[in-house]
Amino acid sequence: DGRDARADFAEAHIPGAVFLDLDAVSDADSPLPHTLPAPAAFAASAGVLGLSDRDSIVVYDTSGLFSAARVWWMLTIMGARDVRVLDGGLPAWRAPGLPVESGVPARPGFAVFSHRFDADAVVAIDQVRDALTDGTQVVDARGAARFRGEAAEPRPGVRPGHMPGALNLPYGGLLNPDGTLKRGATLKAAFRDAGVDIDRPVITTCGSGVTAAILTLGLAELGRPSRLYDGSWSEWGAPEGGPVVTGP
Repeated sequence: DGRDARADFAEAHIPGAVFLDLDAVSDADSPLPHTLPAPAAFAASAGVLGLSDRDSIVVYDTSGLFSAARVWWMLTIMGARDVRVLDGGLPAWRAPGLPVESGVPARPGFAVFSHRFDADAVVAIDQVRDALTDGTQVVDARGAARFRGEAAEPRPGVRPGHMPGALNLPYGGLLNPDGTLKRGATLKAAFRDAGVDIDRPVITTCGSGVTAAILTLGLAELGRPSRLYDGSWSEWGAPEGGPVVTGP
């Protein structure tokens, strides 16, 4: 959205927090945005931030819930044992007057992050092709207009529309007006109303693998596993990607 996340962090952050740049911990050699790096590269980046796989880690962002879900997912599938998301992010922290600090914190001491990559939690394009015909539900977190092909994609050359048979659940449908995650029956209803059976296999997807993680987080909150298509629409919607349909 054009904001400078690092500058936002320097302006106000939770005391003791460290800044994690999502682009910096993504695969710099991939032509696709935000894709997973090699586990060893991720572990090295986490270690520089002072993060150990044995730590209890809380992630948050300034939007309520947006990129924090992607970081939660990355840390979890790379082997971190206890990762949680601050519900409602920085706005929820500040609402009751809890303290924030400004400036750039001192570099944290190096930690050892021993990676144990969960390859089953992420799928590639060929697995998604198979999923569209084997009964697996592919659930797209993009907005309805993008899903239907009525709005242009933000990335040049990417076709509008969606995968044949995919379901649309815009990530905002899982959130309350204050940016917190819905809970219990209300959260279940958000999936049900989008046609998603949470007791059947689910692959989550979006534009670039970020908001798909919000759907994955919502399913995890309900005790349901899912897999995430890392290339998402940036890969599938490319000219050499998969079949595309428009409309509902």
